[in-house]
Amino acid sequence: MFKQDSFEYSAESSEAKYDLRWAVKDGYSGNDFGQQESRDGDYTRGSYFVELPDGRVQRVRYFVDGDSGYVAQVSYEGSAESREYGRPVYSRPRGVDSQARPVYSSPESEESFEVPVYASPRPIYGPPRPTYG
Repeated sequence: MFKQDSFEYSAESSEAKYDLRWAVKDGYSGNDFGQQESRDGDYTRGSYFVELPDGRVQRVRYFVDGDSGYVAQVSYEGSAESREYGRPVYSRPRGVDSQARPVYSSPESEESFEVPVYASPRPIYGPPRPTYG
């Protein structure tokens, strides 16, 4: 799900002014993140959050006031949990004996043993003819 609350732009003023909010929360993939930012001229403030792979939520609050630079405050919510990603765990189905299964491969075909026949190219041009006498 994608949600965008508001966005305002005025071409009449040379000063930038806007208020932007958006968020994504997808139960299937577990993605949960979003951002809020507002600007009025040279002053910008906002925040964003993202759920980290260890289960915590990282929140960043920031502001920029003219040429003072980007100032951020980072905080974390929740506690880190050990999660294992990237390696699915497989188990042997019940009722299957421990004997190795035979491995099958495709039969070799006659086509795979054919050797391509190459003929040298025929010359297109003959030797040069004398043009003087």
